[in-house]
Amino acid sequence: MSATDDYDKLSKEEREARDKADREREAAEQAALPYSWTQQLGDVDVTVPVPKGTRARDLAVVIQKKKLSVGLKGKEPILSGELCKDVKVDESTWTVEDQETVLIHLEKVNRQQWWENVLTHHPKIDTTKIQPENSKLSDLDGETRGMVEKMMFDNQQKQMGKPTSDELKKMEALKKFQEAHPELDFSQAKIL
Repeated sequence: MSATDDYDKLSKEEREARDKADREREAAEQAALPYSWTQQLGDVDVTVPVPKGTRARDLAVVIQKKKLSVGLKGKEPILSGELCKDVKVDESTWTVEDQETVLIHLEKVNRQQWWENVLTHHPKIDTTKIQPENSKLSDLDGETRGMVEKMMFDNQQKQMGKPTSDELKKMEALKKFQEAHPELDFSQAKIL
């Protein structure tokens, strides 16, 4: 029996307790890492503390499609390893903030997938529990935006008891056909 099957058999209170324990374990594992990180669907931001007074020229930062390494020149890297997913190297950047923090911005190749971790050898988070920020219609590409706007319009029309966009198109086509053929009787016509 899988862990999912076990979870499904738990009561609501038992699920909440397990979820809380899992979140606490995840938080402890993530806090033990030598960096912190956040993500959106399209990118990952990694924050690495460095000794106060550190300048960009003191750092050795490597961002490759499947690899990330950050450290002080001539010393063991603070973090180094294989990224859990591919990044767009040309669109990924790093900078030093207040001479004590390295900020790394990684653009994901797959902008539709949450990362479980930054480096493959580090603890994973449960991506099914991620609560993304509400996105705006303007964030969507043209085709997707059009589809979402149509769905929203149709839903609004249905709630008001009015015809959907598809029904409006059919009614308009029938009206044009009637105007083109006044000799035909459409009084019993039904629109399907």
